[in-house]
Amino acid sequence: MVSDYSQYAWLIPLFPLIAFLALTAMGRQLKDLGIYISIFAMFASFIVAVLIFVERIGGKVEDYTWDKLNWLQVGDFTLSMGFEVTNLNALMLVIVTLVSLLVNIYSRGYMKGDERIHVFFGYIALFSFSMLGLVISENMLELYIFWELVGVCSFLLVGFWYFKPEAKAAAKKAFIVTRIGDVGLFLGILLLFWYMPGHALDFTSIHNAFTTGKIDPTIVTWIAVLIFIGAMGKSGQFPLHTWLPDAMEGPTPISALIHAATMVAAGVYLVARTFDIFHASPDALLVVAYVGGFTAIFAATIGIAQNDIKRILAYSTVSQLGYMMMALGIGVSYTSGMFHLFTHAFFKALLFLGAGSVIHAVHTQDINEMGGLSRKMKITTWTFAIGTLALSGIFPFAGFWSKDMILTEAYEHNQLLFWVGVIAAFFTAFYMSRLFFLVFLGSPRGKAHGHGDHAHEPHESPSTMTIPLIILAVLAVVAGFVNTPFNEWLGHWLTGQEHDEKANWIVIILSTLAGLLGIGLGYLIYLKRTIPRDVVSGKLPWLYTLFNRKYFVDEIYDSLIVKPLRGLGWILELIDVYIIDGIVRLVAFTVVSLGRLGSRLQNGQMQTYGVIMILGMLILALAIAGRRFIHAG
Repeated sequence: MVSDYSQYAWLIPLFPLIAFLALTAMGRQLKDLGIYISIFAMFASFIVAVLIFVERIGGKVEDYTWDKLNWLQVGDFTLSMGFEVTNLNALMLVIVTLVSLLVNIYSRGYMKGDERIHVFFGYIALFSFSMLGLVISENMLELYIFWELVGVCSFLLVGFWYFKPEAKAAAKKAFIVTRIGDVGLFLGILLLFWYMPGHALDFTSIHNAFTTGKIDPTIVTWIAVLIFIGAMGKSGQFPLHTWLPDAMEGPTPISALIHAATMVAAGVYLVARTFDIFHASPDALLVVAYVGGFTAIFAATIGIAQNDIKRILAYSTVSQLGYMMMALGIGVSYTSGMFHLFTHAFFKALLFLGAGSVIHAVHTQDINEMGGLSRKMKITTWTFAIGTLALSGIFPFAGFWSKDMILTEAYEHNQLLFWVGVIAAFFTAFYMSRLFFLVFLGSPRGKAHGHGDHAHEPHESPSTMTIPLIILAVLAVVAGFVNTPFNEWLGHWLTGQEHDEKANWIVIILSTLAGLLGIGLGYLIYLKRTIPRDVVSGKLPWLYTLFNRKYFVDEIYDSLIVKPLRGLGWILELIDVYIIDGIVRLVAFTVVSLGRLGSRLQNGQMQTYGVIMILGMLILALAIAGRRFIHAG
């Protein structure tokens, strides 16, 4: 069956691009109209994405590719550009456009009063265009171009409040750290170009080459690992994770957009999109699985000792992305990883926007200065509770189904990764219950409740902020039912293969117990107070400090990389200033001095010329006499 709507997929990134151009050209003149242009553009993209998605789930529709734009020609080689629609990226188009649309609506209330609000919406439109272009790219080089544009947009958005030193530093850090990963991706694309038959870079040719084993296995491993390094940077995998928590310095809607469905999802999507390459290399799959598993538990332990509401959610994102990478690396298929990306997009966007609603009300991000907000912010409280339960993997919320699918595959193929996943699930439930109990329940405390110099009364956010929360809360409940052990529709639809997955009750019981134990422990410590809050920090202060200081990774990088590079830069600066520039200045000084001397000598006075002639004759005579003396000797 030939698609009717897929041929119009190019319109999906075009709408936000038009909005960006309009806002850039005349944003101040448009005023509020510019905001609605951005919202309408994302709504139009969402409608087209939904039409494509519905068409593809309604019947067996062939993949659609348009590659008629000849972008570069060298000899007999022609690089074409275009777009491609498959079931995989049709799902991504719906996720990205829906979350972007809700973030646009939410930002209308959150950013109200900001004098650069039109710039903010312009950046969001450009960011959405970049991510949507990445999703429908027809070949690896085109994907890389949009990949880099996403990085530029993240720099602009994270550093939007550029007058804050922390925001400027976070924007630079995000840009530099992700560039490290991008170098790996670029090298992977070069290797791919060199060894692919006909130097083809389109995904159809890649699928054919790697499923038929036309490329040397060692080269396949190198290509896959280099591509994964790029994915590590964008998706915040250890050791390239350090930029992602710092990105919280940007406005909260951007945190939701980056952490839920766009930038960080790009790395997972890249591995899924090139899964044929990884599937051809068991060694590369092991790298992906173990890096993902380590990142999942590493970030989860850090999350339990943070006090900034957005940073807790940021480390949660790093941990959940580790889950997704672990799922992809187990190698059964990319279904479980993409399923978790699908559900995570909704409940993590919900949690970040809920955090933004809280910050909007209390004007602080420290959870120790909050409490009792459930009495004043009922919609935010209930929707945040749904997001918390979904992230904690509690039945029947969306996170339960996707996380259990990953754990089931791990249980059957790698017991070590299974137990890593279960322990990470326990920590996830614990730090989310800690956050929820301290923020929404218990006694009011801190300056947000009349304790301090800047006290004020918190209140519920406006409808432009609460309506997206309600929509995302509904999706956080129902999204998981698209793929359960009893209805494996998503896996079959994505891959075209039958998945004989059965409900593994051992996994279900263990993962549910891990979640309930984490919530129960959080309840006993932070709400019931049966267990002292300093039970760890008091008896094992070094462990709490280790978690709170994020394993000192930033300090290690500063000592091993940043300071040596600064020292090298200082040495190079000295060489540049005193040797290279010194030689240049010496030559210039010599020439200028000779010129000045010549100008003084040529002053038009006969006496000076006579003295010079006499001196010259004297020097010449002495030279002739000296030469004769030498020869005579």
